Amino acid sequence: MDLKAVRTFVAVADAGQFQEAAAVLAVTQQAVSKRIAALERDLGVRLFARTARGAEPTLDGRAFLPHARALLLAEERAAASVRPGRRALRVDVIGPRVAPAVLLRGFHEAHPGVELEVVTLFDADTAVAAVQAGRVDATFRAVGMPGRPLPASLASARVLDEPLYLLTGPEHALAGADSVTPAELAGHRIWMPSIVEGVEWAAYYASLAAEFGLTIDSAGPNFGSAAMLDRIAGSPELATFMGEHPRHTGRDLRLIPLTGPTPVYPHSLIWDRANAHPALAALRAHLTSGSGAPSAAGTWVPDWAVA
Repeated sequence: MDLKAVRTFVAVADAGQFQEAAAVLAVTQQAVSKRIAALERDLGVRLFARTARGAEPTLDGRAFLPHARALLLAEERAAASVRPGRRALRVDVIGPRVAPAVLLRGFHEAHPGVELEVVTLFDADTAVAAVQAGRVDATFRAVGMPGRPLPASLASARVLDEPLYLLTGPEHALAGADSVTPAELAGHRIWMPSIVEGVEWAAYYASLAAEFGLTIDSAGPNFGSAAMLDRIAGSPELATFMGEHPRHTGRDLRLIPLTGPTPVYPHSLIWDRANAHPALAALRAHLTSGSGAPSAAGTWVPDWAVA
């Protein structure tokens, strides 16, 4: 199997668009299309459904994705075994369009000489196990969720409290508000189909709902962020929570600040205490230098979040 094509498949799955994947891989969009077509012929299945907004993995594509990631991890371990001390720093950022990815891009811009590899693991248990096993050097996660203490061999530092915003369509009852308090959301349907039981963001939103009496609805299949945002834009009833980094370009949506207090999502960097990779020390110093410090008074985090 052509690992270059496998890497291209993972890049498209992460980016959601052939054009964005081409930019990440520093190749042409035509080259991306050819690699995906060749891989589909090799496997005998369609891996992506092309849409006006980009590309969504098919059912076969979703089934193949974790195995594709495993192939790339195996390739990296094989290469690292013959170049000790020279391998790239591997960091998990949950997804390519979330706040930790923005933090990591800032580190890359400040330290362009550091070779960096970004991976996207789904849940905290998988990410923590990968750090313990040495498959990744660090991961960004919410630390302290009930029943999930970090192993003693790992350390963490809270590096960013990301403010939440309310996202609505133009016909929603709160669409014209300059800001909204969490208490004012009681009785409104907050739709978040991406929540999966047992993951750290499910624990966060369960705590948020309990604290402010909110109704967070995770029902329905998750067809990805593009489908969710399309539905929010056309609904007078549905709203959702989103971070401050824009992911809704091209749609008629309202991003409304939450105040009194402002719920923030606590992102922490997790690493193995015995990991001596020099770039890991540079990353920790960059993230804890002050620009991404946890928020001050007037914000809310769950009482289980580690400072």
